[in-house]
Amino acid sequence: MTAPAGAILSVNVGRPRQVSWHGRTVTTAIWKAPVPGRVLAEGINLTGDDQADRRVHGGDTKAVYAYASEDYAWWEGELGEPLRPGTFGDNLTLVGVDLRALVVGERWRAGTAVLRVSEPRFPCFKLGIRMGDAAFVDRFAAARRFGSYFTIERAGMVGAGDALERLETPEDRFTIGEWIDAHEENDPDGLERLASHPLVSESWRSHARRAAARAR
Repeated sequence: MTAPAGAILSVNVGRPRQVSWHGRTVTTAIWKAPVPGRVLAEGINLTGDDQADRRVHGGDTKAVYAYASEDYAWWEGELGEPLRPGTFGDNLTLVGVDLRALVVGERWRAGTAVLRVSEPRFPCFKLGIRMGDAAFVDRFAAARRFGSYFTIERAGMVGAGDALERLETPEDRFTIGEWIDAHEENDPDGLERLASHPLVSESWRSHARRAAARAR
């Protein structure tokens, strides 16, 4: 049996809400709050969770967003204030897992669910709304502590305190950190690797091919 590689510190969900931002109304579900007990991870969501615009958020490859408590601790030092789980819109706040080291396509057991590493989370302007500071998006990007999305491969229950177990790692090891760096640095070699990786979604492969061509 595989030894646990970490644990779920908190499960966080939220529904879309309308907020006022610089003179306009924006619909967003980035406000996530910890929930007690255990919830079902199934399909493209956790029970009680939703996204405001599934053209760019949510869906199969973005069903569950995870962020590390160690990265929250780092941000607390940077910002000088406490941050509760879910502040950055994460569904699972994890402890003991280096999210940059996750391998694309890697399968993990979380509680009784099986999750598959799909892609990094790249911040949009709604993170700035959540933090009350439009410039925070650039600050978040510069730190490269993005967290990772997962696909729900097998439905199951997840809750705070559940162990995380790595079940399988693909031989073609392409990490979330390598993906983030290739994108943020506009690195043609990294982008070409991303474009050719069979476990990366077709939309991202297409984007990476175009970006690699421009970078060359």
